[in-house]
Amino acid sequence: MSPRSPRRLVGAALLGVLTLPIMVACGEEPNQIGPVTVTMWTRAATQAQSERLVQAYNKSHKNQVKLTVIPTDNYQPRIAAAAGAKQLPDIFASDVIFVPNYTSQGLFMDITDRVAALPYKDKLAPSHMKLGTAQNKSYTVPHTLDLSVWFWNKDLYRKAGLDPEKGPSTLKEFAEQATTVQQKLGKDGKVHGTFFGGNCGGCYVFTFWPSVWAAGAQVMNAEGTASLNDQPAMTDVFKIYRDLYENKATGPTAKEEQGPTWTGFFPKGEIAVMPMPSTTLGLMPPDMKIGVAPIAGPDGGESTFVGGDSVGISATTAQPDAAWEFLSWTLSDEAQVEVMAKNKDVLARTDLSGNKYSAEDPRVVLINSLVAKGQTPYALRFGQTFNDPQGPWLRLAREAVFGDAAKVAPLNAEITKSLQQ
Repeated sequence: MSPRSPRRLVGAALLGVLTLPIMVACGEEPNQIGPVTVTMWTRAATQAQSERLVQAYNKSHKNQVKLTVIPTDNYQPRIAAAAGAKQLPDIFASDVIFVPNYTSQGLFMDITDRVAALPYKDKLAPSHMKLGTAQNKSYTVPHTLDLSVWFWNKDLYRKAGLDPEKGPSTLKEFAEQATTVQQKLGKDGKVHGTFFGGNCGGCYVFTFWPSVWAAGAQVMNAEGTASLNDQPAMTDVFKIYRDLYENKATGPTAKEEQGPTWTGFFPKGEIAVMPMPSTTLGLMPPDMKIGVAPIAGPDGGESTFVGGDSVGISATTAQPDAAWEFLSWTLSDEAQVEVMAKNKDVLARTDLSGNKYSAEDPRVVLINSLVAKGQTPYALRFGQTFNDPQGPWLRLAREAVFGDAAKVAPLNAEITKSLQQ
């Protein structure tokens, strides 16, 4: 996910389901003679992490990976065109939300046996593995992870008379602390209690849903075919944010924020506390004192939206062994610690969260620990329903926070209808 575009976390609106089937060649794989080069595609949102992994691998292995980075908004059309022409690369990554679409269309190779042979198979990011599994077969492994967490500005807390070392542990505390800062420091219009993307479907999903999960509830059924966004857990979360908006603690542009700049205000020191992508921690000003807390429900608990990308071997590759050599290496201790953790990235393995690099920053340890506690929702029509600016989810969220709450129930029915199309 790009820190300035939540659509890159939960993806751009999914295009229509691919209609051209992939025909996998029969017969045995030809014997590999000498070093080979495998091709890999990734979207620009994960360029930095992908490039680091590929460069480190190429320096230490005879086989090589040739990486192509594609603009995020063009990525799904490129995959669709390549699939139709049977010209997919050997390896391709996908926004984890859309992996079920690709597996259902037969674009990824079955790697069940290969994954099962990994000594740390049970330690791979559970949400990524869940969405990469279909009919008890594994098709992808975690590639990059981005989590939603709460950041708070310790200097603003101190100036407002709050304990700078104590961030919120419930959504109600979050609202109380944001309101306090707004009342104490917001008179000049330069400081605001909190902020969120009020006209961005992906922003709501990434930042509001974890509070529902932390409360022990769900936003959809397990099959991703029925919406539960009119139920008390979700409506309780909406009401807290609605009160923040009506009390003018959210910043003047929250209602219009469509996504591209929603994370840009906190680094400027203008926001006291807000949900943020974990990947932005390493991009913050070095002298900024920032606390990190798990997203909580109204009365406690903790959860996170586990976003990012998964990666798999294309069903049409002629080099599955060479492709798997790279994928399995990216999950190794060496790659996860010396490439990912060294750069403050969230790890794909839950057993390495306390590694030597992460241990230097308790905030990073906390973020890594949330991988096992978070969720990634499953729905084949996720993009059309929740990310599309014209979809029913954004209309529901905006009515719940800014408009007529009585419209939530009928709009929830529209979400279910969209999920079932």
